[in-house]
Amino acid sequence: MAKDRAQSEDFTAPLKRLLLGVVFLCLFAIFMVWRIDSPRVERFRLAVIDRVVPNFDWAMVPVTGTINLVRDFQSYQRIYRQNQELRRELQQMKSWKEAALQLEQENARLLDLNSVRLDPRLTHVTGVVVADSGSPFRQSVLLNVGRRDGVLDGWATMDGLGLVGRISGVGERASRVILLTDTTSRIPAVIQPSGQNTIVVGDNTRSPPVDFLENPDLVRPGDRVVSSGDGGVFPAGLLIGQVAKDPGGRLRVRLSADYERLEFLRVLRNYGAERIEDTGRLIRPEALPSNPETPAPEQTSEASDG
Repeated sequence: MAKDRAQSEDFTAPLKRLLLGVVFLCLFAIFMVWRIDSPRVERFRLAVIDRVVPNFDWAMVPVTGTINLVRDFQSYQRIYRQNQELRRELQQMKSWKEAALQLEQENARLLDLNSVRLDPRLTHVTGVVVADSGSPFRQSVLLNVGRRDGVLDGWATMDGLGLVGRISGVGERASRVILLTDTTSRIPAVIQPSGQNTIVVGDNTRSPPVDFLENPDLVRPGDRVVSSGDGGVFPAGLLIGQVAKDPGGRLRVRLSADYERLEFLRVLRNYGAERIEDTGRLIRPEALPSNPETPAPEQTSEASDG
């Protein structure tokens, strides 16, 4: 058995060497043929290529598939990177859009403040709402204007749409605004066009009720509610809102001020009208001009009696 194996190995070894030599010679011949620069050899090469290459399409299918797979993978990587870049740009665009919307809303509120028509005698100072100190039991905000800006306690505040509240507490650099919705707020008002006097009573809701209405039958939903100026707290004619009726049938005021976005408030400088302490001054002056030729009132009456 060992002898047969040795004989087969002695026979196959020279055969392997022979085949290796033939393959080497064939490869060398092909190399030389491809390296020879001659028209005849060129025609021979073209003829061989035309004859052999079409018959090897089946052999190129795996190579072509592998190349396409590599290209598709590279294309996928490029698409993935582009997708990531687009996501980042979209996120930046969203942040820029949000900033643009905020600037647009801020600009609209400032334009609203500038377009509010007020009594020419009323001047104002505009402040920024720096904090909302409201609670379920108290409705107020803080402004960044105070005594250094000449703000006094009790002055009315408005946004670009309507009356918001009044100053209640003034510091050097800040002041507190009690909103119309606060439970301590009582605003004398007039309902137009009926001219009914009423009081807007805060109840911690965005639609405070009206109270002490003389003739409710003359009031309709949608009527304008403005400040009456009674009591000397607010100037007359400031827009508060419109009349609305709740499901229970009670008349309320739908406030014109936008309480959802209180960012800028206009504080109205209202020093009040001149108070007359002595009504007699409206009838005659304090001192009559001295004229000796003019008789005194008592003498004139005596002469008429005589």
